[in-house]
Amino acid sequence: MKKLMTICLMAIASVLGVSAQSIYDIKVKEDAGKDVSLSEYKGKVLLIVNTATRCGFTPQYKELEALYEKYRAEGFEILDFPCNQFGEQAPGTIQEIHQFCSANFDIQFPQFDKIEVNGANEHPLYTYLKSQKGFSGFDTNDKTGKFMDDMLRKQDADYDQKTDIKWNFTKFLVARDGHVVKRYEPTDKISNIEADVARELNPVLNSIMTRTSIRQYTNQPVSKADIESLLRAGMAAPTAVNRQPWHFVAVTDKAKLKELAGSRGRMLEQCALAIVVCGNMDKAMQGKGQAYWIQDCSAATENILLAAHALGLGAVWTGVYPMDDRMAYVSKSVKLPENIIPLCVIAIGHPAESPTPKDKWKPENVSYNEFGGKTE
Repeated sequence: MKKLMTICLMAIASVLGVSAQSIYDIKVKEDAGKDVSLSEYKGKVLLIVNTATRCGFTPQYKELEALYEKYRAEGFEILDFPCNQFGEQAPGTIQEIHQFCSANFDIQFPQFDKIEVNGANEHPLYTYLKSQKGFSGFDTNDKTGKFMDDMLRKQDADYDQKTDIKWNFTKFLVARDGHVVKRYEPTDKISNIEADVARELNPVLNSIMTRTSIRQYTNQPVSKADIESLLRAGMAAPTAVNRQPWHFVAVTDKAKLKELAGSRGRMLEQCALAIVVCGNMDKAMQGKGQAYWIQDCSAATENILLAAHALGLGAVWTGVYPMDDRMAYVSKSVKLPENIIPLCVIAIGHPAESPTPKDKWKPENVSYNEFGGKTE
């Protein structure tokens, strides 16, 4: 009985170890059979794919190689793991597979030894990947996606409830810090994958696309250096006629933050820093023409939000203008003169939550008007 309990505890520890490990703790075998630690790829953006040489998706090798050639110099790597579990469409040795891929697609990205991605003998790499990003379904509005869904559902009516790899050329995108960003099914378009790769490689795009509103914070204060960086980011925003019609109030006093929370909610009471973004009417009305202080200060607000995310902070903006009661409350609280009008208050702090950013891309909200009369 004691021996059985020991075995059970070891098994539980093993499972917990797999679920808690980093991708960089995992070792794989290269095509020559040598062990390679994935820690060698720290700091790189990775696309990990299970492949086959006799599959209907095999032509994706050409698209993958084009993607690799385009972004390799920016720190992008494709890690190829041939797998013979789906229709036995990856026969032969790894050397024969590599020869086929080199001859037909001239692949330059690393190709590793054959592995299994599902079942009792699945490689720890895929145990980890699947634990991070499960199956989210095929696009059944797509012809190929519907075919795959129909085929797999005939084999298993509940196939979509499992995290298993469904077929050849499933892909996982891994960020520079090692976290698994996204899983792609073989029917997903390479153009969509490229957009995500470009985002991960570009720090500005990455900040834009991964920023999300944070409303819960730790007790850790925001450093003076970070506060200045946030304010500098705000003042670097575009501004009409270079009027720079903004004024910022940085609030760190806990009593004052609690007071401000009376106008815009609990996150201001919890945060370590609030920045009140205001319009300076003396500057806004300089010269001739319309005053664009609202647009200018909105641009400054977005800069501060993105800078907070880039610094590892969390932030959320709360509206003040044009609601008279909120404007009066905030103006009185931080003692603004009459010529300074509050636009919004940004709550900022070290995050105590990590919500998943929402994908807000909606093609129906875009139209393309091309010169020459063609409109889509």
